[in-house]
Amino acid sequence: MTMRLSKLFGMDIYTNDAQYKGKVFDVIINLEKGRLETITTEALKARSKQEAKKIISEKSIPYKNVKSAKDIVIVGGKASPAPEAEKQPAHYRYKRR
Repeated sequence: MTMRLSKLFGMDIYTNDAQYKGKVFDVIINLEKGRLETITTEALKARSKQEAKKIISEKSIPYKNVKSAKDIVIVGGKASPAPEAEKQPAHYRYKRR
């Protein structure tokens, strides 16, 4: 299936679990490799490199995680880690008394 790149802009982004992630704001293209690299949910108008890195790491989705794009964009990827309070130690050690 083919789609115009311009059609992606403004599409809603959801995860496989129906969690809303935002709207497609920008698309980063790797011209050397000829492929889409990243979808951002915020403008890349950063005042510093650090600010740009923050947008890329927190407000972006690697295009390799896109599972489908038609009326909305569906993304997958690894599940978010459990909060610290819910994590269980990898090994339990029991002592006999």
